[in-house]
Amino acid sequence: MDCSIRPAREEDSGEISAVILRALRETNARDYTDEIIERVEHSFSPTAVLELIRKRTVLVAALGGRVVGTASLDGSVVRTVFVAPDVQAQGIGKFLMAEIERIAREREIALLTVPSSVTAESFYARLGFKAVRDSYFGDERTIIMERSLAAVS
Repeated sequence: MDCSIRPAREEDSGEISAVILRALRETNARDYTDEIIERVEHSFSPTAVLELIRKRTVLVAALGGRVVGTASLDGSVVRTVFVAPDVQAQGIGKFLMAEIERIAREREIALLTVPSSVTAESFYARLGFKAVRDSYFGDERTIIMERSLAAVS
C-alpha cells in the first residue's frame, strides 16, 4: 500500500469532511445513536474542517491522491482521527498516529491525550494509550486516554 501522510491543505477540507462523515455513519454508528451521530456531524462540515485546518496541525493520509484519513494535533491533544471505512484496518490510522507522535516529540510534548470514541478505544489501546476517565456530553460517552512520550532510560 502506497499511503502518504502530509499536512492538510485548505483545499482538502471537502475530502476530509467526506471521510469523517462516512466513518461516523458507517463505523461509529455501531456504538452511537443516530441522534449523537447527527449532532457530531455538524462539527465536521467542509467549512468547519477548514476552520480546524487553520487552527490545528491537521494531517491527511492519501492513497493515489485520494484523501482516505485524517488526524490532528491541538496542543497536546490528538483529535479528529478518522479513516475512510473502505480502507480501515490497513494501518492508515497507525501511520497517521505515528506522524502525530513524531510531531509531538519534535515539539517536546511529554504526554498525549486523546478523547476517544467508544468505537476507537481499542485502536488507541493497541498504540499504548491508557483510559484515564470517561466524559459525557448528554448520553455521548467519550473515553479520555493518555500516552506518555517520555523517553525510556
